[in-house]
Amino acid sequence: MTAAVAPEKPELPRGPGTPKKNGAAEAASLRSVAKNYVDRLRGGELGALPAVLGLIVLCVFFAVLRPVFVSELNFANLLTQGAGSIAIAMGLVFVLLLGEIDLSAGYASGVCAAVLAVLLTDHGWPWYGAAGAAILTGTVIGLVLGLLVAKVGIPSFVVTLAAFLGFQGIVLMLLKEGTNVSIRDETILAVANNNLSPALGWVLLAVSVGTYAAIQLRQSRNRRRRGLAPAPLTLLAVRFGGLAVLGAIAVHLLNQERSRNIIVDSLKGVPIVVPVIAVLLIAGTFLLQRTSFGLHIYAVGGNAEAARRAGINVAAIRISAFVICSSLAAVGGIIAASRGNSVDPNTGGSNVLLLAVGAAVIGGTSLFGGRGRVTDAVLGGMVVAVIQNGMGLMGYSSGVKYAVTGSVLLVAAGVDALSRRRAVQR
Repeated sequence: MTAAVAPEKPELPRGPGTPKKNGAAEAASLRSVAKNYVDRLRGGELGALPAVLGLIVLCVFFAVLRPVFVSELNFANLLTQGAGSIAIAMGLVFVLLLGEIDLSAGYASGVCAAVLAVLLTDHGWPWYGAAGAAILTGTVIGLVLGLLVAKVGIPSFVVTLAAFLGFQGIVLMLLKEGTNVSIRDETILAVANNNLSPALGWVLLAVSVGTYAAIQLRQSRNRRRRGLAPAPLTLLAVRFGGLAVLGAIAVHLLNQERSRNIIVDSLKGVPIVVPVIAVLLIAGTFLLQRTSFGLHIYAVGGNAEAARRAGINVAAIRISAFVICSSLAAVGGIIAASRGNSVDPNTGGSNVLLLAVGAAVIGGTSLFGGRGRVTDAVLGGMVVAVIQNGMGLMGYSSGVKYAVTGSVLLVAAGVDALSRRRAVQR
């Protein structure tokens, strides 16, 4: 006896106002993404949200009180002013993710800058050889610090505090007890003082947006192939569009003439230091988010003993983090030397370390380890640069600037502690 088969129900024609199935699925997916994000916020995972909101509020505040704050010249100054600290902060993110600290990063950058200046000026090395030697110096410094922490077992606070004191002496010895060494190499000076051509700025933006879009679409396809839910196309479009619009506004502003005397010198285009920081950001983000090494960093920072039992070489991870930190400190030292056109005993000293640590923490990297991104260093660095720049335009003294920056850092650390406590309680 043949079983009866129910006839297929004919599909009704869709009117112009009837939503398509994939449109409904897209809306549901967007709602799911929004719900997950809200749930993470309620669970204490604030990420970079406080830094982004703080940056917007600060920019509006200073723009209202001092309209010159939003001028093209000051915008370019903001990008170059915090570049050295941002580079150092990027390296500190790797160490902070492990729950460690590097108090010597500031003066490590000063040592590397001194090596650069001495080789360029006193020994006549080419710029690439001197810059390579400076970065290699940073790598060796990080290796020594990492071995003392990971293999000998000395707390990172003690090791890097000793290095903080020792590196001050090394800088004095390299600079012959305090002499100022001028840098005349045009390539090194161009890093923090010159600009790309206006056309090259637009090319850089197009390549950046196109590369970001290609990476995001590839990740979405890979998730679909594995049977996982990909990011909604609408969300991807918003990300691409937002990046393109913000980038276009920035490039347009930077391509305007900023020189007060065009006859003497023309000043327009994206500062060269911007793509330098962008390359470091992309490389650091890829290393943390897309490699097994990055996963091991987060694992060790979350629970070192559990990571060791899972077969992760905890000591090697710790050493690598300090190597990356000091190597990026060397890059920060090169940027500082370029911006100052010289190197002196104060290079890497004063408030450099405090601003770098503040940039990482204000941006959203946890002092307790296991949570943070390289992007946090950029966001936090811009917050610090805006505070320093805006208060300078308003005529406040250095003492007030330090007090306000310290207060912001304390608030960021408090938010981190409270959010972590809330996450544990849930």
